[in-house]
Amino acid sequence: MGGRRKFIGKLLAAGAASSGITALSHAQKLEQAQWLLDPLNPEKDTTNEDYWTVIQQAYTVNANVLNLNNGGVSPAPRVVQEALKRYNDLSNEAPSYYMWRVLDMGREPLRMQLARLAGCDAEEIAINRNATEALNTIIYGLPLQRGDEVIGTKQDYPNMIQAWQQRQEREGVFYKQLSFNFPIESDEEIVKAFEDAITPRTKLLHLTHIINWVGQILPVRKIADMAKAKGIEILVDGAHSFGLLDFKISDLNADYFGTSLHKFLSAPIGSGMLWIKKEKIGRIWPLLCNGAPRGNDIRKFETLGTRSFPIEQAIGEAIHFQEGIGNKRKQERIHYLKNYWASEAIKIPRVQLHTSLLPQYSCAIAGISMKGMTPFDLDQMLMNKYKIHTVAIVWENISCVRITPHVFTRTQDLDRLLTALNEIAKT
Repeated sequence: MGGRRKFIGKLLAAGAASSGITALSHAQKLEQAQWLLDPLNPEKDTTNEDYWTVIQQAYTVNANVLNLNNGGVSPAPRVVQEALKRYNDLSNEAPSYYMWRVLDMGREPLRMQLARLAGCDAEEIAINRNATEALNTIIYGLPLQRGDEVIGTKQDYPNMIQAWQQRQEREGVFYKQLSFNFPIESDEEIVKAFEDAITPRTKLLHLTHIINWVGQILPVRKIADMAKAKGIEILVDGAHSFGLLDFKISDLNADYFGTSLHKFLSAPIGSGMLWIKKEKIGRIWPLLCNGAPRGNDIRKFETLGTRSFPIEQAIGEAIHFQEGIGNKRKQERIHYLKNYWASEAIKIPRVQLHTSLLPQYSCAIAGISMKGMTPFDLDQMLMNKYKIHTVAIVWENISCVRITPHVFTRTQDLDRLLTALNEIAKT
């Protein structure tokens, strides 16, 4: 243990010694960090604070503000920020040359990297700007007819709800919404709710993999298997699951999947990904114009005109960083961090937890409320008095403060949160 602590001290000292640290040295530090893990006891990886300290030091988070609102946008590690800056500097040397003749060529190897991470064919991956763009591409591109039915929930993300409502108002596609009282620790209850809602008109189920408000994980594969047996397609909103949960898109038995890469993958802000099962590409109209809108080439969904080539290319560094940690290790660590504070918070008088502690039903995101306080009051108290950044949630039947740690969050940061909650509860 003493040798490991000396080793980690040298790593951190090396990082602090130079503000101009290169991407290569970051990669070396992360590779060397693997030496801090015990291959004979991988179950201890989750609580190996020596290892996670190296990961934490890869980020440039503000020490004065405790950021526990990583469910909306996650910060990128330093290596991703530096890649973004390099590509941006290069682009500005001669934009039309470096963007269109150099960086644009980098989209194909990036597509292959994303496909490897997602566990699918590269010809099924389109690179775009966020989950809203990816999912709206499917929502508006599906050849649905008047009277066809789509089933979602009132707890889905507002941008997707509004998109379906626009199709309903404009074209007569019937949009049905279920409503759940989370947390629910029963796959069967959720699957049955969707199955009971299906009618002969139902063409598609819109499933949010992780409910962004309170972190509930839906049993997407079980719902999809049920629906596919009835000839119904599946669209998955994976905005909060990709880069967090250890899964491959093929595991879900879905037809369409959209995600933001600037959440748990920690890619540059304004990056996203669309996946469409290869045989379905031809039937989806692109959201923006394309010369072959009925074609089978996934690239028809990337006709965006001038876009941020630096943002796209820096996604590759985020993938390398993710793979350096490992999907399973990352998921287990962030779930541990969530339970670290949440399992103690529920012991505090007046505090109510709105999220399951079980790993199959939650991971990073959790919602809490304080009896006698509105979510906005609690959110403001945490920020103004304790400099802890969270977000107040009031949506449909959900009223809470959402708290979301990430891999750069330290256990002592969560102790600080618990101290604040204890003090507020006594006020």
